[in-house]
Amino acid sequence: MKKVVVAGAGGFIGGHLVKALKGKGYQVRAVDIKPLNQWYQVTEDVDNLILDLKVKANCYQALNGYNEVFNLAADMGGMGFIETHKAECMLSVLINTHLLMAAKDSGITRYFYASSACVYNGDMQTDVQNPGLKEADAYPALAEDGYGWEKLFSERMCRHFFEDYGLVTRVARFHNVYGPHGTFDGGREKAPAAICRKVIDGQFNGKKDIIIWGDGEQTRSFMYIDDCINGIQKIMYSDIKEPLNLGSSEMVSINQLTDITEEIAGYKMTRHYDLDAPKGVRGRNSDNTLIMKLLGWEPSISLHDGLTKTYNWIKGEMLPANGAGADAKPHSCNCQ
Repeated sequence: MKKVVVAGAGGFIGGHLVKALKGKGYQVRAVDIKPLNQWYQVTEDVDNLILDLKVKANCYQALNGYNEVFNLAADMGGMGFIETHKAECMLSVLINTHLLMAAKDSGITRYFYASSACVYNGDMQTDVQNPGLKEADAYPALAEDGYGWEKLFSERMCRHFFEDYGLVTRVARFHNVYGPHGTFDGGREKAPAAICRKVIDGQFNGKKDIIIWGDGEQTRSFMYIDDCINGIQKIMYSDIKEPLNLGSSEMVSINQLTDITEEIAGYKMTRHYDLDAPKGVRGRNSDNTLIMKLLGWEPSISLHDGLTKTYNWIKGEMLPANGAGADAKPHSCNCQ
């Protein structure tokens, strides 16, 4: 039986990953800094620990008796958070540093690190018609200030712990993961959830106006959570030593994302553009050439299908009948 630790288990992706691994019969230890009642999902028959993994001793406690690690723990959120909390994002380097040290000393056989497309050179993301970012485009380095630099540095740590100590490490660069059981309000939410929330709020309250951050022409690709969980496991148990993109190659503008959400809702709104709001790079997309070559697989769930499930889940969370009004906020997330 595999004995795996999921760091950041109280977060969006971590909660889904714990359920998937437990469903495979693995013995799972789920670790997060938040109180258990603030986790996005809690899986039964799992060893749930409340620990601050920035503290070195806690990392040794978390890994004791286990043999594999999925490190998804980080202080992060959408663009509205990472552009205004750069120091907090950088402090996540302590988590990966101390987990790697504990992994080396505790006999961990395999270690997964969740990186981000924010590691990519910003000069390659100035055009909305982004052809797709290849893994090699992280260098020469010009990562997203704060969050992106922490991720790039932590990738290098994983590489050198493998080279110097033989710790098997695997790295995936996530591109905008979304889906049910995620943040949709409070400042850490990403674009799909934010747009869904705004449209649902409009429906509930008869509002016709919606605020879009930026001019709406900036482009991104969005990966549904099921593809993400599948990809994490494929990369973790592969023999691929280099970081890999893990994202959809279905690029859309924020205006197109809004179009799809309005179509799902059957509700049209009048758009107003906040050009002073945080908006990130101009264009970003995942080039999946390498993952297709090495794994014969790429994320394939369409944005329309994934967004429909996400929209319906958020609407259910916001229904007044559930005791939550349209302004209800879920717990803040300090994990990926």
